[in-house]
Amino acid sequence: MRNAIWFLAVLGAFSLDSPLVLCGYLEDNFPASVIEDAHLSTIQLLEKYKHPAESHQVTTDDKYVLTLHRIPRPGGRPVLLVHGLEDTSSTWIVMGPHSGLGYFLYANGYDVWMGNVRGNRYSKGHAKLNSNTDRAYWSFSWHEIGMYDLPAMIDGVLAKTGHQKLSYIGHSQGTTSFFVMASSRPEYNAKIHVMSALAPVAFMKHIRAPLMGMARMGINVFGENVELFPHSFLYLKQCFASAGLQKTCMRFYWQIVGKNREELNMMFPVVMGHIPGGCNSKQPLHYLQLQTSDRFCQFDYDPKENQRLYGQSSPPDYRLERITAPVALYYGSSDNLAAVEDVQRLAKLLPNVVENHLYRKWNHMDMHWAISSRRSVQPRILQVLQYWEASGGHTAVTTGSSVEEEVPQLTTEPSTVEEQEDAGSAAGNEEQREKTPEDNGEEKDEAVAVTNPTSEL
Repeated sequence: MRNAIWFLAVLGAFSLDSPLVLCGYLEDNFPASVIEDAHLSTIQLLEKYKHPAESHQVTTDDKYVLTLHRIPRPGGRPVLLVHGLEDTSSTWIVMGPHSGLGYFLYANGYDVWMGNVRGNRYSKGHAKLNSNTDRAYWSFSWHEIGMYDLPAMIDGVLAKTGHQKLSYIGHSQGTTSFFVMASSRPEYNAKIHVMSALAPVAFMKHIRAPLMGMARMGINVFGENVELFPHSFLYLKQCFASAGLQKTCMRFYWQIVGKNREELNMMFPVVMGHIPGGCNSKQPLHYLQLQTSDRFCQFDYDPKENQRLYGQSSPPDYRLERITAPVALYYGSSDNLAAVEDVQRLAKLLPNVVENHLYRKWNHMDMHWAISSRRSVQPRILQVLQYWEASGGHTAVTTGSSVEEEVPQLTTEPSTVEEQEDAGSAAGNEEQREKTPEDNGEEKDEAVAVTNPTSEL
């Protein structure tokens, strides 16, 4: 789950009483191009880095109007990327052309579509409701995202491209909503070549985020069905108002997603310019219910309302055994939100796991923001996509134990907040952004053998 919400709740608490003053710290410590990227939209980022860019809209069955951002490659195989909680389409490209997964897939021949789910900054439209004035607009969780948003996106992409199937990549909530769709609307399994699940979230018993109590308190204060942390540059300005505030923000960030200093990409100001992306308070509340119940199930109202909606006093479980699309799992041992034990439990219940890949030390966001992601997980994702697109899903699969990989760290640039502060400048991070691993004299990781059919890629 893209749970920047815990971090944002705490940051928002102290920002209410803090003067919104930059004091020059951001400008003095980060290149102008980094600060610029923090303020650009998804389309503007693509245009800045000389990539084609398109916006498309689809309307869901329940009348929400969603925006998809596209890096068009007519004739290329379509791939749909769906972000996590409080995130947007920009998450796949914020680290720049030499790091972002969206750019990597485009460079390898894909027609790249990046979705925005209902309630985020790019998808606040509705045929009848106004997101600013109608509370009814915010009556949804990630259940509705899976039931309505993903099908509308998939159908829209296939209609536009003329393809019958696409590949799907989700991060955190983007995986949860896929599991909802594929189990509750199983006909959509036939439209998926392969689903790549980055930091997948279904079960949450072993969540380690120490701010869970504060999150629960915050939800109680805000209530249900209200917009939670709409997009704002407040957090960028506050976090980089001083060295002390930057350290504080990083501590909270690591408490949420898990600590992995070695893989921290120091383009972090760009990230803070794009999150929060906006969501509904019911989305994190639904996740909190999973943690309490130790189930992967629909939203729990109260016994009376459950009986009315579901015909039973408790919410029904999502039937994971109905997910027939091939699923590739990628997760990290330092992830506070998608704990290894919970992902492995999920792997045992999914009937068609074709990749079960554990990265040592990686946290919740390292799957697409880590320094080494371009030379480690991204080539593996590409191989798996190409294999299943070529095979048509006709190869027998096995769901086995995970393969663990320790990713060698890059050491040519400062990788921690402390190192950056000692250097007194973030100029090196701009250099890191513009170089590929080959430019830095690094060798690519060898593909890791796995105990399933894709091991022969």
